[in-house]
Amino acid sequence: MGSRHLTREAAPFFWPIYRKEHVWTVKPSPGPHPIESSIPLLIIVRDMLGYALTAREAEKIIKKGYIKIDGVSRKNPKFPVGLMDIVEIERTGEIFRMLPFLRYPLVLVKISSEEADLKLGKVISKRRVKGGKIQVTTHDGRNFLFLSSEEAPRLYDVIVFKVPSQEVVNIIRFEEGKYAIVTGGGGIGKHGYIKEIKRLLPKKRSIITIETPEGTRAAAGIKNVFVVGEREPVIKLPRGWEDVVRRRKE
Repeated sequence: MGSRHLTREAAPFFWPIYRKEHVWTVKPSPGPHPIESSIPLLIIVRDMLGYALTAREAEKIIKKGYIKIDGVSRKNPKFPVGLMDIVEIERTGEIFRMLPFLRYPLVLVKISSEEADLKLGKVISKRRVKGGKIQVTTHDGRNFLFLSSEEAPRLYDVIVFKVPSQEVVNIIRFEEGKYAIVTGGGGIGKHGYIKEIKRLLPKKRSIITIETPEGTRAAAGIKNVFVVGEREPVIKLPRGWEDVVRRRKE
């Protein structure tokens, strides 16, 4: 049985917390994202957005239901927020999406209200269930049912859907020419067109080459590449630090 506590030194490196101020930090509760690819809601409210100075103040804000994740009010300060999750603050009207940027796997990127209900889910598993339907699971733990394998997405395809209704809007196939972002490895945060898919066995070892709009290239494993559009991204991607919130202003 794992510990219910987490030291600041042992926390993931991308959490925007000061490591030597205190010994302990909040540990994410079980949820849609694992600890190594998420940030607790309390840390987002206190350390990233700066709406509170202490954990107690952040807990009060969260437990009043002022913060929505993917359109649903979350009152658990330990709720894990991860890739592509939408963070909405009702009182201020601010809306953010969790995305990778430079060397950081997760930062907050401010988005408009027009895309506040649009989310992308990468297919990580697929199986046939009772009745002959196809069930696919996305990276954030959501399940979608399709009537046949022909209309169902394939592994690593991306489902574009609305939150919180989970209505499917589109399916973006994982193919050469599609627009994608690197979510892990040395090229994390880079985005551009998929120029080459070097298929290896097993499939999870395949190597993807991405060419950025500036003309540079980056290689990444297929598990670390997330398609976000056909020819152009369907969501806002960070272009520079002016688009990003990582740590509260002191």
